[in-house]
Amino acid sequence: QVQLVESGGGLVQAGGSLRLSCAASRSIFSFNVMGWYRQAPGKQRELVAVIRSGAFTNYADSVKGRFTISRDNAKNTVYLQMNSLKPEDTAVYYCRARPGQDDYWGQGTQVTVSS
Repeated sequence: QVQLVESGGGLVQAGGSLRLSCAASRSIFSFNVMGWYRQAPGKQRELVAVIRSGAFTNYADSVKGRFTISRDNAKNTVYLQMNSLKPEDTAVYYCRARPGQDDYWGQGTQVTVSS
């Protein structure tokens, strides 16, 4: 079992920045994939960014050039640095961990971007 706890969400004006953190309850060193997803009201959950072992990353087109995902294995934490935020980035952001065949999600953190 892995518990994931997100933090760092909040209210920010358009153009601002936030950094989300996802702390895992055990070592993430061997986790194949960790990622951030988001779900806006009335919409399906969507991929924001993933980072794989070896630090390979993928981003949704809508956040490329503005968001950066990173991982600190020593701290068992994955981060999402979000810059140049837009109102359409408003959503609940979820952390996901995929150690092998298992699949874990955090409870989410709200990000609200005002215009």
